[in-house]
Amino acid sequence: MRIALTDPIEPIGEAILRDAGHEILRMAGSGPDALRALCRDADAVIVRQKLPDDLPEHARRLLAAVRHGVGVDMIPVEACSRHGVLVANVPGANADAVAEFLLGQMLAIARHVEAMHAEHLAQGWAPARRRADAATELRGKTLGILGVGAIGSRLAEIAAHGLRMRVLGHRRNPAGLPAHVAHAALPDLFAESDYIALACPLTPETRGIVSAALLARMKPTAWLLNVARGPVVEEAALVEALRARRIGGAALDVYWEQPLPMTHPLRGLDNVLLTPHAAGLTRESVTEMSRIATEEVVRILRGDRPVNFINPEAWQAARERRHRLGHPVEERAAR
Repeated sequence: MRIALTDPIEPIGEAILRDAGHEILRMAGSGPDALRALCRDADAVIVRQKLPDDLPEHARRLLAAVRHGVGVDMIPVEACSRHGVLVANVPGANADAVAEFLLGQMLAIARHVEAMHAEHLAQGWAPARRRADAATELRGKTLGILGVGAIGSRLAEIAAHGLRMRVLGHRRNPAGLPAHVAHAALPDLFAESDYIALACPLTPETRGIVSAALLARMKPTAWLLNVARGPVVEEAALVEALRARRIGGAALDVYWEQPLPMTHPLRGLDNVLLTPHAAGLTRESVTEMSRIATEEVVRILRGDRPVNFINPEAWQAARERRHRLGHPVEERAAR
């Protein structure tokens, strides 16, 4: 069968697809029309960029859309379900990478690493060294985590056990929090934390969850760290809070519009740390995501359920779609 790649994957993933006898289709061009053309005759797509919402209507053979990562906001899940296209993702494969990235951000902020580096190069030893007068330690500080899943749990473990930080957490099921994470209502989490890490998925419930009202509760020295998705934060309210210096700053890896436009107001602020949606990307994590994503594709195309099943309600429709396309529907697929 034919597997569409919206972006390159690691050699281990390509080898898994070829060993299973599948053909790899690559992007020609960019944008929604190129994605529709890529998937038009594909049996599965491995997703590393946002798919058009109407893609299932244009991909007549598509059986699977597998996210090369965690967030399935890049996939029109409801439309896939209506058309019998199974959706899967790769949860946890980049948890260490993102948690370590957040740790790096906090350390850089606490010790003024970026500013010290720039001043050392531009002004010399003494001016740069004076930055240390305002340096702080993470030990004893409060870290608030919104979204204590695989990433949030790993970050909490590092912060509590490795750095001796106080960790507050907020998630839909407080009973599932690790023992070293204290549950906090969102207003309290934002009011008490020195660092606030956003690690929740983008859903209708989390869109805009970090509101102007919550930002107003933050300490004037507190930093907001977003590795979730841009739209979980009310962007205009955040820009206003940063401009007015009502909060310490923001370390942002994701944005409402990506890539971040060259004219965006965030680019003109000196209390931000901006990175290009790279928190989850390391050699190790990308290799693991490619391996798991391609294994899921192979599993689905031979008629089995995916391990990380996003839309199980589409299972029967998917079996009917396989039958219409002339693919065998084996008894093991029902298990």
